[in-house]
Amino acid sequence: MNIMVLAVNQLKSPDYIVLAGYFALMLGIGIYFYRHMKGMKDYFSGGNSIPWWLSSVSFYMSSFSAFAFVGHAALAYRYGLVALTLLWTSIPATLISVIFFSRNWRRARIDSPVEYLELRYSPVVRQMFAWEGIPVRIIDDALKLVAIGIFVSKGLGLDMGLCMLGSGVIILGYTLMGGLWAVAVTDFVQFVVLAVAIVVLIPLSISQAGGINNAFSNFPDGFLHLTHPPKYDIVYIMGCLLVMTLAYSSINWSLIQRYYCVPKEKDALKVGWFVIILFIFGHAMVTIPPILAQKFIDTQGDDRQVYILLCLKLLPAGMVGLLIAAMFAATMSMLSSDFNICAGVLTNDVYRRLIRPQASQKELILAGRILTLLVGGITLSVAFLMIKWSGEKLFRGMVTLFSTFTPPVAVPMILGLFSRKMNNKGTLAGFLAGVGLGLTLFFLLRDQENIGGIILKKETILVLATTLITTVVMVTVSLKFPASLSESQRAECFLRRLNIPIGQLAEDKLTSVESGTSLISPFRVVGISILLIGVLMLVILPFVTRSMAFWLDLSIGLGLVLLGGLVIIRGRNSNPYQQPTEAESE
Repeated sequence: MNIMVLAVNQLKSPDYIVLAGYFALMLGIGIYFYRHMKGMKDYFSGGNSIPWWLSSVSFYMSSFSAFAFVGHAALAYRYGLVALTLLWTSIPATLISVIFFSRNWRRARIDSPVEYLELRYSPVVRQMFAWEGIPVRIIDDALKLVAIGIFVSKGLGLDMGLCMLGSGVIILGYTLMGGLWAVAVTDFVQFVVLAVAIVVLIPLSISQAGGINNAFSNFPDGFLHLTHPPKYDIVYIMGCLLVMTLAYSSINWSLIQRYYCVPKEKDALKVGWFVIILFIFGHAMVTIPPILAQKFIDTQGDDRQVYILLCLKLLPAGMVGLLIAAMFAATMSMLSSDFNICAGVLTNDVYRRLIRPQASQKELILAGRILTLLVGGITLSVAFLMIKWSGEKLFRGMVTLFSTFTPPVAVPMILGLFSRKMNNKGTLAGFLAGVGLGLTLFFLLRDQENIGGIILKKETILVLATTLITTVVMVTVSLKFPASLSESQRAECFLRRLNIPIGQLAEDKLTSVESGTSLISPFRVVGISILLIGVLMLVILPFVTRSMAFWLDLSIGLGLVLLGGLVIIRGRNSNPYQQPTEAESE
């Protein structure tokens, strides 16, 4: 049967009601936060007042997208457990990030991830890295938008381009209005929705696959191995790990933002540790259903649609809509974060730094919203050019993109936080050498090459070569041509600043009391949002005719109403915005 026909035949009125209500709620959150955005710091860093638990869940949700339910799901369906291995490379990457970098990112006291580069190196480096990073993020986000277009179009039986456009408009809507606060709160609500949907889908998948005793047996050889040579062997996985480690520590702007948007540096550490726990269990739960689908789903040659076929086959009315909303939520989280941080870099590091240094806070908010709209519009345009790519091609395209452009930026950013000997000349030389070699190899290499009898993927060669050349050239030039006295003094001042705990500088005494963010209770907003989703599940009960579906929807609805009520009550006696008034103990 044609997949579009199958989708239209199986989606019921409750599913559409859930979807419509969910999207309306996301826009409502953006509208709620609109009036609280009083300055650029509120809009792009939450006034450094976002609680660690909210920031950590936002970190988790912003680290993957519907791509995990399209590209990675296609890998899991075709190759097995290696898809989980690839997702789990984020665990050691985050571990390194939190141990070595989270404290420094908070102590940098910045409003954008590239702001510190002017103090550490030069204005040229700051601008160069800002302009290089934005196109890379836009292309990556376009890949994610294609993924959500595939998923939603298969589920709703609508044109893929229309789904991508609708998705982009909704994401832009609440990000444009509410800034980072809206992004963080919607991320948390989306996390709850995703968790509910996946928790329901896993036991249904196990049951459909023959029960717990048969579900994980009788797979093809190597299907349950952590590697799948020759395509996804240990060398390829280590290359992915290197890219993830570099990205999570330096150039994944939206994740770095989650470290410096919290009140205290201890909160930044809590963000990272809690995210690692979420990665361990969350990624496994996302990967299990498409692996088991090997036993009972025929994708008709298009592995990208395996997750939506699982939903249509196993979930009752209402829950299909909820899971589609959850998959949509994953991409909403990543894209909204990227739209916000890219607009933040353009506003703080380009508009305020180069065009309007004396701009008022009101003007900067307006500029931020216009630039958010611009970034989102360009991303949508690029996504339409990629609409024909397969699930595996989407995955390989993303990895190749980051393998080419991550190391030339990541290496100078990382070394700049630790080494006093690295300087502006070395950074510029290393960056140009890395990008030049990366682009050359990108066009010359085939998909895989035989080097000394070892078969290496294009992506693996790119990341190893660009990391090595960037590091060697940067270190060599920095040692050969030492920095000038003024540059050395500026860098020394910045590095001394990283040794001063939050609370010991006069600027740390400033709180968000003067801005609207001090009046916001994340507990109240989050609790009300979860409660409304629960009410939505109860509203659709008159449309549900099957007994199992009725009781499942009823249980989920009541559970979400109860959870939302508890969160609201928890917020009555809580003040998550209290800033430190004295230095934190080490």
